[in-house]
Amino acid sequence: MKIPTSVIPLAAAIAATTPFSFNSYADDSLALEEIVVTAQRREESLNEVPLAVTSIDAEAMAEARIEDLSDISKASPSITAASSNNASATANVTIRGIGTVGNSRSFEGAVGIFIDGVYRTRAASALESFVDVGGVQVIRGPQGTLFGKNTSAGAVLINSTAPSLEELTTDYSIGFGNFGSQNHRVAVNIPVTENSAIRVAALYDEQEGFIEDVNTGEDINGKDTKALKFQWLWEASEDLSIHVIADSLESNGNCCYGTVDYEDGDVTALTDFIQVSKGLTLPSDSFDDFESALNHKTKQRITDEGLTLKVEYDTDIGTLTSTSAYRHYDLQQKDADGDFNGADILRFNESFDSEFYSQELTFSGEFEGALNGDYIVGLFYSKEDIDADRQLFNGADSEVFYEGLLTSGFSEQFGQLIGVDIDYSLNPLGQYTDEVMTSETESIAIFSHVNIDLNEQWKLVAGLRYSEEEKSGSFGYNFFDDSLASYTISTAGPLTGDDVCLAAFGNNTAPNTCLGPSTVLTVLGTMPGPEYDETNVDRAFSGTLGLQYFPSEDTMVYITYNRGFKAGGVNFDASGAGTVENNPAITPGATPLDPSYDPETIDGYELGMKTTYWGGRAQTNVAAFYNDIEDLQVAQFIGLQFTILNAKSAKNYGIEFENLVQISEVFSANLDAVWIPHAKYGRDDNVDPAISNQRMKQVPHFSGNASLNFDTPLTDDMSVKGRVQYQYGSSRYIMTSSLAKEDSVGVVNASLSLVSEVNGWQLDLWGLNLTDEADPTVAFTPPGQVGDLNAYLGSPRTYGVTLRGSF
Repeated sequence: MKIPTSVIPLAAAIAATTPFSFNSYADDSLALEEIVVTAQRREESLNEVPLAVTSIDAEAMAEARIEDLSDISKASPSITAASSNNASATANVTIRGIGTVGNSRSFEGAVGIFIDGVYRTRAASALESFVDVGGVQVIRGPQGTLFGKNTSAGAVLINSTAPSLEELTTDYSIGFGNFGSQNHRVAVNIPVTENSAIRVAALYDEQEGFIEDVNTGEDINGKDTKALKFQWLWEASEDLSIHVIADSLESNGNCCYGTVDYEDGDVTALTDFIQVSKGLTLPSDSFDDFESALNHKTKQRITDEGLTLKVEYDTDIGTLTSTSAYRHYDLQQKDADGDFNGADILRFNESFDSEFYSQELTFSGEFEGALNGDYIVGLFYSKEDIDADRQLFNGADSEVFYEGLLTSGFSEQFGQLIGVDIDYSLNPLGQYTDEVMTSETESIAIFSHVNIDLNEQWKLVAGLRYSEEEKSGSFGYNFFDDSLASYTISTAGPLTGDDVCLAAFGNNTAPNTCLGPSTVLTVLGTMPGPEYDETNVDRAFSGTLGLQYFPSEDTMVYITYNRGFKAGGVNFDASGAGTVENNPAITPGATPLDPSYDPETIDGYELGMKTTYWGGRAQTNVAAFYNDIEDLQVAQFIGLQFTILNAKSAKNYGIEFENLVQISEVFSANLDAVWIPHAKYGRDDNVDPAISNQRMKQVPHFSGNASLNFDTPLTDDMSVKGRVQYQYGSSRYIMTSSLAKEDSVGVVNASLSLVSEVNGWQLDLWGLNLTDEADPTVAFTPPGQVGDLNAYLGSPRTYGVTLRGSF
């Protein structure tokens, strides 16, 4: 494997950097506070960790308005998180441009989400409002030797504020904003005995939504969230501690089918005609108007609950830690507006239910002798059971829509005008399918990681992991409408209706009349797909190897190699084994496709430097990275088909900068950026042309954050502080199944706070996206409307006031 020459000079420059000394700022009152992280499963200074890590505490999260994972790019431009209509299938998180993008309920993300040390199979759980979170750490690059679950792109560690044995305290936050938003939080810490304490937290979060339905004037995509978290910490002895965490969250709303028209296609005229003929107004073509049209509201309900037991026992030679967890995640959508416009074409119900168990055992300690260092060894087991279903219904306008769609298709095929009349009388209820999808995943892993002090300046980093994952997936029908209905064909020209029946339907039962399944989707060749029950097993070794060099007390340089691995699986969806042409029950002699997909692997190389200078008032972290990827998993939604493909190869490389400087007693600044000049799928004639030899999706060439902070006293008691941030991202592709590309975007965020140190309260005035930029984040083709594109938008200008504090 050859590292691109464009990276080598940059890497050499990093290694050659000459630092200042830590000792030169020991008494400097303006020196930056030490940042302590747990990225290597123990508390240590960020400057000494041979990983690219961004750490943000609860206060910084509140100032930046980081309230769930979708806000995390405010802390680091290297990570993005977004979701569209169904969080269980569309929650996509990327780090350095690598992630599992697209729409699929079948696989976990390439970026691992760990909340209180417990792996979450669905990033959607972190897209709900954070509850009593004390800090977030973003670790970039493949991980597998430090955590129970391996991740091929990176990890996000989210940790709750732990109970304190010291005193009774109450933390609160009361917030109101535009779009009817409310955000209220409270947490009470109660010492029970001298060695035990409980902490109880509650949250209520509400927003009406920022997309307006042009026909009703109502806001779309709104939701309200309620959550509780209970923690109990018992320091049973000097050697034994027990920590129990129980949490429950429920979110309800009319989410999430409000989108904007991104690009018109051949079907747009038909759907527009249907809407206008019903007396409806069409939404604006301008993103800036944040307008949409739906024929009804979708009812969505999400519940996420679980229990975690963490036990730590210190021995003479090390610490034994057990983390046991149970999670239940459930999503229900009722009467979803599947056509994404004011025409009533497709309605559906959908559910996704996941039960997840995990057990992690680790033993960590230090060793002395000829070589000094520390180590961790661990065992991990997890099991997830998924039950999902979906029911599809014809809407009131579906007959008109499909008649128009078929007419257009036949006209193109035969070069003449053909009329199609569909008789739905044999299926008056409108439901034509009830689908059942199941999946089971078992993961087993053994992992280890060591840091060895070779001498005072050099450290060796090494780790090894063995993973084994077995995944099964099945798809079947409780019901599929196979009753007969008539399709009456009229033609103008030499072809007869009988000829058209034979060519289009493969049926020649009567002149000018074709008999077949009443669902038009069968005629269009999409459904029903084959039923199946398949199992996939993957086994792999992965690991890490690196060196750290401390040229002086204030600078550390590191170089690492990481082998990342993400298991394959089974695409348990309606089109996982193909469409009508692959279904032997419909098409005699047809062969179902293989619904499984292959594992992806990443060879990641990183050269980084962390240095503190200017009397300890400035910190700079730089990392150059190169990733060579095989069989990158990509999900696509095409028409009415959810597919998963493996891009045979992909490569990306770039450089990151993180800078923090205390300019004066009043002002401080952050400047962070990531430049990814190359992020490309390899050429592969067996995958979609939108993937083969194209730039990777959702990967800007350049992203950056710049912020200026100030904090100054007004009186002995009162002070004022504020923050202005500019976020920039260059153009990027926003759809896995096309070359839809969005322009660069820049967003301004700001806050101004009045703080009472004595009384322990703070009043925040805040605004996000102050220039009201309309930013399409994800584009997609609405079902059955090939050629048309809709898009989800990032939040418009939002602002509000929050009172928070503690007593």
